[in-house]
Amino acid sequence: MNGQNRADIRPGLEVDIVLKQDQPTGKLTRGTVKDILTNSPRHPHGIKVRLTSGQVGRVKHIISSS
Repeated sequence: MNGQNRADIRPGLEVDIVLKQDQPTGKLTRGTVKDILTNSPRHPHGIKVRLTSGQVGRVKHIISSS
């Protein structure tokens, strides 16, 4: 799953996100979703989330539902 649909994302999921400063390079950061920050049901660049580490970025890939 690509992380563009808010319904696919929930706290506890392991995801790859792109941080704001990494958008030009596309470097991905892996972590566990703590909060969903995007209110709209869909976003073309990925749903914005906060990881348990405190990092904020847009979901590019959903890894697992652990």
